[in-house]
Amino acid sequence: MKAFLVLEDGTVFEGEGFGCQGEAFGEVVFNTSITGYQEIITDPSYKGQIVMMTYPLIGNYGVNEEDVESAKPWLEGFVVKELSFIRSNWRSTMSLDEYLKKHKVLGIQGIDTRALTRLLRAKGAMKGVISTNDSDIKSLLEKLKKAPSLVGVDLVKEVTCKEPYGWSEKLGVVHHKLKHKVVVLDCGVKFNILRNLVSAGCKVKVVPAQTSAEQILKLKPDGLLFSNGPGDPEAVTYVIETARKLLGQLPIFGICLGHQMLGLALGGKTYKLKFGHHGGNHPVKDLKTGKISITSQNHGFNVDMQSIPDKKAVMTHINLYDNTAEGLEHKKLKLFSVQYHPEAGPGPHDAQYLFERFVRLMQKSKGKSQNLNSKAKI
Repeated sequence: MKAFLVLEDGTVFEGEGFGCQGEAFGEVVFNTSITGYQEIITDPSYKGQIVMMTYPLIGNYGVNEEDVESAKPWLEGFVVKELSFIRSNWRSTMSLDEYLKKHKVLGIQGIDTRALTRLLRAKGAMKGVISTNDSDIKSLLEKLKKAPSLVGVDLVKEVTCKEPYGWSEKLGVVHHKLKHKVVVLDCGVKFNILRNLVSAGCKVKVVPAQTSAEQILKLKPDGLLFSNGPGDPEAVTYVIETARKLLGQLPIFGICLGHQMLGLALGGKTYKLKFGHHGGNHPVKDLKTGKISITSQNHGFNVDMQSIPDKKAVMTHINLYDNTAEGLEHKKLKLFSVQYHPEAGPGPHDAQYLFERFVRLMQKSKGKSQNLNSKAKI
């Protein structure tokens, strides 16, 4: 079936549709990961976006039930150079084409993904539409003009859980007792974040993004994690307010959108990147140690560290591709955050140590509380 990908600047790519039929609108971005397409399409952070893979052959190992990062795909559309109709993996339960059909996601293959990547790098991420229904380019461009952009839109409310739930699945063997109660504010959390927390010795409770600071404190957690998620962080005002109220009250760890929420709660601003960071090969430097980690990334906005008025909030990591901020911590408050994904899924595991760092922060905070309680009794 013939399909078209049309960008807001008028560029047209003609290819072949797969997955479901119809039309899909979203911001077109590219991802440089070689493997891990299943984790990418089920990452809630891609809500509102059409994702193009730069690696030319996608779908060769099919799809399984174990490697998903959420209950379903959230991206608006999927673009590849060549879709493999042969799947070869002992865990595969269905093809990528079947999976996208099942979840009503539209894909297009057979286009020049190298040309599209160069265009997005030169001009920046653009709105686009994939269509198998309409071959009239003028008509598609008119529809595209009316489609919303990501800026100023709250997409977190679309992907967050409806009710609180506990999480017990882990990565491999857990060598810790579940000593620390962690609340995860779900802005679009990936399952691998939850698995890493359990593996680090945490008892995990996931709550909806609209949960208030007062409700979180009633749960008496040892620590709080602000998760990743989609879209413009400045539009998600209720999470920013929750973060602001909880600063200094308990240990906090922020990942990706959660990092941006903490930057905003500290009084800073965020800005949109030209074409975002999406892939599994981004070098990030730890400014304290000088160590460089290869990281997994997926974000289109970034914290302007210079805009944070509190100078006790300092940048801890920097992206070596474009020198953007990749992490922060506060010298007095019990919080730290990173812009990249320490849980990988897909990607390298260089940054998994950050979950242990979060555990140590909770242990240190517990120790101080116990000491204060002992002194109070004396």
